[in-house]
Amino acid sequence: MDVPLTPELESLVRSKVESGGYLSAGEVVGEALRLLEERDRLRDAQLERLKREVHAGLEQLDRGESTPLNIQGTLARVRARRSGG
Repeated sequence: MDVPLTPELESLVRSKVESGGYLSAGEVVGEALRLLEERDRLRDAQLERLKREVHAGLEQLDRGESTPLNIQGTLARVRARRSGG
C-alpha cells in the first residue's frame, strides 16, 4: 500500500527512523495507527461514560431528585479551582 504524505510528515517519519527508535517507515506508521486506535478507544469509552452519567441524571430528574441550579455558587467554585484555591 502506498500512502502519500505531506513533506512535513515524510520528514517526521524519516527523523523517527534516523533516530534509531524505529527500524523502518512502516514501523513508524504502524505505531501511529496503534496510537490512533488507542485514542479512539479512549474517546469511545469516555463517550459511553458520559452517556451513562447523562442517563442517570435524567432518571434522577424523572424521580424528582433535583435541586435548583445555583449559578453564582457554581461560578464561584469554578473561579476558586482556576485560582488554585
